[in-house]
Amino acid sequence: MTIRGFPVFWSLLTMTVAALSLGPSFAHVLEAPPRLAWAPDLWRETTVFNAQFWLFAAVGAPLDVAAILCPAVLSMLLRHDRPALYFAATATLLYALSLAAWFALVNPANAVLATWVPGPVPADFDAIRLRWETGHMVVAALKAVGFVTLAGALLSVRRG
Repeated sequence: MTIRGFPVFWSLLTMTVAALSLGPSFAHVLEAPPRLAWAPDLWRETTVFNAQFWLFAAVGAPLDVAAILCPAVLSMLLRHDRPALYFAATATLLYALSLAAWFALVNPANAVLATWVPGPVPADFDAIRLRWETGHMVVAALKAVGFVTLAGALLSVRRG
């Protein structure tokens, strides 16, 4: 279905995927303030040892990739509509930067978390927890700006 050549299906799919990618990242932001105040044992137990976040990886990772690919395709579909194209391309870049930020900030912390075992809290606990939590905040901020930019693309499309 199209409106004078505008791909409505792809627009809805892209916004849905982008929103679903933003959702878990925003959830991390909402959880962060209380989690940063938790005792180290509680934080480590819930984050590392009880698979609390396994669905964030299993569902979130494919969504994060799709949240880059969908606006990239939308950008190609909007290539003749300059204002909308620029917004869609910027959204693609922001979602790509959010994934790069995840690999640069969160993934190294995850690698350390994977080595932790029950027992005494590791000496580097505070630094790793702060990196993990703030890394997720950076990712969420990039996605939020990307989502708003994507909305700007769809609102700026010429309708005929």
